[in-house]
Amino acid sequence: MKEVSRKELEKITGGFSVWVGIGIAAVVVFLSGVLEGITNPDKCKG
Repeated sequence: MKEVSRKELEKITGGFSVWVGIGIAAVVVFLSGVLEGITNPDKCKG
């Protein structure tokens, strides 16, 4: 075991980044589209 100094402790960052946020947002948008397609099945308007 190594004792971590205060300066080393302040350098430690979490694992959440901008890319994780974008990925979570993309999954939420995709799932909302799937749920809308299931609950409101409409033919293509073309």
